[in-house]
Amino acid sequence: MKITVITGSPRRRGNSFAMTDAFVKEAERLGHTVRRFDAALMKIGGCRACQTCFKTGKACSFDDDFNLIAPAIMEAGAVVFSMPTYWYSIPAQIKGVIDRLFSFVVGGKDIAGKKCGLIACCEEGDVTVMDGIRMPLERSAALLRWEMAGEVLVPGVLNEGDIDNTDGCKQAAELAHKF
Repeated sequence: MKITVITGSPRRRGNSFAMTDAFVKEAERLGHTVRRFDAALMKIGGCRACQTCFKTGKACSFDDDFNLIAPAIMEAGAVVFSMPTYWYSIPAQIKGVIDRLFSFVVGGKDIAGKKCGLIACCEEGDVTVMDGIRMPLERSAALLRWEMAGEVLVPGVLNEGDIDNTDGCKQAAELAHKF
């Protein structure tokens, strides 16, 4: 299966990156083809609600790096989002990608039937802190008619390396088996 992975952390050695790496390594070991996009390290703006999606031949009329990600989403059988929790919500660094999934709806692109996964972490010890990520992503998947294959939600990690004191990387690797 082709899997598109989109991350939302600017910390290359951060906890969500470590879990993403574990997922990607296991997915590739299982024979999947993975394309990874680190949104926080790319130039991606928010949706401008112009509703001219796909009219120029690209997903977005405003040409930024989302137009590199959109074809990978279309070609993939699965999309996995990975991010830390920022202020009880989706980080701005990946929110532009998620908001611009709207382009597929406006552009009349049928991308139904994909599997979707979520890898997330947060500083606080309460897993419900990630509801601000989990719930919007689950609802977006439902709107797009994607199947939520699984979620890895790891609380209690803030500093680089904190993930090593959890089973978060193991859970992320196990997520690969659901695709």
